[in-house]
Amino acid sequence: MLKIAVYGKGGIGKSTMTSNLAAAFAYLGKKVIQIGCDPKADSTMNLLGGHVPEPVMNYLREHDEDPERIEEISRVGYGGVLCIETGGPTPGLGCAGRGIIATFALLEDLGLFEQYEPDVVLYDVLGDVVCGGFAAPIREGYAEQVLIVTSGEKMALYAANNIYTAVQNFADRSYASVRGILLNRRNIPEEDAKVQAFAEKTGLPIVGDIPRSDDINRFEDQGKTVIEGDPTLPVSQLFLNLARTLWNDEDRKR
Repeated sequence: MLKIAVYGKGGIGKSTMTSNLAAAFAYLGKKVIQIGCDPKADSTMNLLGGHVPEPVMNYLREHDEDPERIEEISRVGYGGVLCIETGGPTPGLGCAGRGIIATFALLEDLGLFEQYEPDVVLYDVLGDVVCGGFAAPIREGYAEQVLIVTSGEKMALYAANNIYTAVQNFADRSYASVRGILLNRRNIPEEDAKVQAFAEKTGLPIVGDIPRSDDINRFEDQGKTVIEGDPTLPVSQLFLNLARTLWNDEDRKR
């Protein structure tokens, strides 16, 4: 099972990257779960025609009992991708990180992975705060690899460095390791040089390079990924190539 946590600064496009990567794996015939670990609960909407499943934290607030079936807190999207959103607390009350921890415990109790037997699990995680529940995917054995989404913007790279540092702090505990950088371009001046400098400083490869794309925006307006919209597009091929690379890495481990 390939288990990847996708981290990045809020607003950097990690949900777009994650959902397109999930769709790419599904297009290649893999059985995929995507779990959105952000209070906004919008990670999976482009796999679901612009809709989202009821977030787990909403369900727990509105029902007296925990769900008995995975289907109560999930929806099946494009290519059979199973979509789950952790959600968060009532605005202004509680800790979103605790919501992630509570959701993961519930998914374990429901036997999600044993029941669904996925080939690929993708966690879409807010990277501005790498502590508490937001660090759960990399420290609790859920994810094995981390992809860091960044552009060449100063604050995106600052967050990327914090994420890299957080993962390195767990390096001696056999937790997740950083697989590489996923560059989501914003076409700022000297973007190549800035991201390459970060890559060289950290020793991380740039495993994916996604250009700004009107096609991504066009299909997002329709509640779709570019893979669903048109898998033959050049930008779709970039996601498919990234999925192949990551899966081939998994194959080599076996």
